Amino acid sequence: MTANNLERAMLIEAVDKEREGRRASLLPFPSRTMMARPSTDRQEKLRILEALLFAAPEPLDQAELARHFAEGEDIPSLLTELQTLYAERGVNLVRVAGKWAFRTAADLAFLLEREAVEQRRLSRAALETLAIIAYHQAVTRAEIEEIRGVSTSKGTLDVLLETGWIKLRGRRRAPGRPVTYGTTEQFLGHFGFDSIQDLPGLSELKGAGLLDSTLPPGFAMPNPDDAPELREDEDPLEDELGEEDETPESDEGEPPR
Repeated sequence: MTANNLERAMLIEAVDKEREGRRASLLPFPSRTMMARPSTDRQEKLRILEALLFAAPEPLDQAELARHFAEGEDIPSLLTELQTLYAERGVNLVRVAGKWAFRTAADLAFLLEREAVEQRRLSRAALETLAIIAYHQAVTRAEIEEIRGVSTSKGTLDVLLETGWIKLRGRRRAPGRPVTYGTTEQFLGHFGFDSIQDLPGLSELKGAGLLDSTLPPGFAMPNPDDAPELREDEDPLEDELGEEDETPESDEGEPPR
């Protein structure tokens, strides 16, 4: 072996030893990724939670999820951790109407626009009626007309019932026993509200230009409440709901009687 070849072999051997030394010094310390990963037991729980939410045809609440775990399991903590893990992904874990579901990340919604079903826009009368029901529930048709200042067609209420955004609650303890209306979980889910209290307040409506800046003295927004329990002035619906006592009227024209 020539002197040059001997020097080259010695240099290669020295480099190999240096690499081995570096590799050995790194072995006792886990990588940042390994340190960030949850323990095997907790990771398995997260996988179970993930599978349940992906397979569910509709959002699930904590009670439904807890049935698949041991009693006393900290479901809220698991949901929060899973929500964090999916925060930067194409789908996010969100809470809607008090329940949990995976939804497409908002910034990627444009990718699905061509596949989205075009929804028929509600009429102005239907939107006004829906807003009144959301803020003033439980409310009757006559009360809706009093707030709007015009008659409300039964067809408008039928459209909102068909969308699943409103429901028949009960009957008011008043002459004629009119039906009372309220919103549904589908209403919260469609508009992305966790609860009915997330509806815009007075300052938000003013900022959006939906309310006049000069409101009458004493004007205040109602406190919306969609609790399923009937109020003191409501009776349960009969087995046969039938028709409302009032006849259909036009959405425009003379004020309500």
